[in-house]
Amino acid sequence: MRRTMAAVAAALVGTAAMADGAELKKGTPEVKSISALAFSPEGVLFIADAQSATLFAVGTDDGKPNAKADILVEKIDSILADKLGTIAANIAINDVKVNPASGQVYLAVTRKGTGGGPLVMKLTDGKLAEFALKDVPFASVKLGGLSDKNKTDAITSLAYVEGKVIIAGLSNEEFSSSLRTIAYPFTEGNKPTSVEMYHAAHGKTETNSPIRSFVPYKISGADYLFAAYTCTPLVKVAVADLKPGAKIKATTIGELGNRNKPLDMIVYTKDKQDFVLMANSTRGVMKIPTESFNQAGGITDPVKGGDTAGVKFETVKELVGVMQLDKLDSARAVLLIQAEDKSYTLKSIPLP
Repeated sequence: MRRTMAAVAAALVGTAAMADGAELKKGTPEVKSISALAFSPEGVLFIADAQSATLFAVGTDDGKPNAKADILVEKIDSILADKLGTIAANIAINDVKVNPASGQVYLAVTRKGTGGGPLVMKLTDGKLAEFALKDVPFASVKLGGLSDKNKTDAITSLAYVEGKVIIAGLSNEEFSSSLRTIAYPFTEGNKPTSVEMYHAAHGKTETNSPIRSFVPYKISGADYLFAAYTCTPLVKVAVADLKPGAKIKATTIGELGNRNKPLDMIVYTKDKQDFVLMANSTRGVMKIPTESFNQAGGITDPVKGGDTAGVKFETVKELVGVMQLDKLDSARAVLLIQAEDKSYTLKSIPLP
């Protein structure tokens, strides 16, 4: 039997609603902190809240591709402070993520002081506005076993990979460095997978240092994570190995220099080659070709202080002060940059 145009339209609307928020119910999520953000390809926003030990999924109703204008917002911390009735020193930008469904930029902002708290801000056509977490479609799941001793590092990084949300941080387990996978739509939280790795700069295996940042990547059709730790080992982990409660050993494929903290990572393609772009606290922005990652054997011998080993990289010297980054589209990245006067700028650049 032929379907009417109205019936077809209704079906399409229903499909879109499911794509941007399967199993989500309207309400107001009680978000107490924002440790990290991530998006699904359909535009579902994931918020990791270490303070309440909760992962939230929020429908954004933001699936229409936006105009591809370049981004430049200077002194964004002062602009946010003016909007929120405080001073720039009370503004912390914890994460910057691009909604892949629309190209819109979202920021995790903490307003310190009286009346403070976490907010999600959205940049549209160069203008900042709050994405209010009130009367929105959402779901949540508790994250049992997060570190009680170190709330700052209980959740350090977040990503959506093939129907799963993957969370890095510290747990209460004996081997506290952990990765946790939770299927979406949420049913229940999983126990973390404990992760150990060989840290060549320290000449020992470590189990209690958290992964600082990670990105998903496919090798021969299988899902992997490339993850970076403080001081700066780079490892690969097979997503298939992330079983709840298991203890696994990551493969150390690079030592990228000590006395350094990785801040953020993306993967992109340029000139038919894939690269990881990684921002660091003291070693600038590194561009790392992925072509050797599949064959890279594990580093098992000590590396002298300050030396590097394993996969090759180059430092993008013109990128200074980068604190956060995400891929804006196939040709550009968006960066959060701290200037010498400690102010922040949000800007887009061509992928290097």
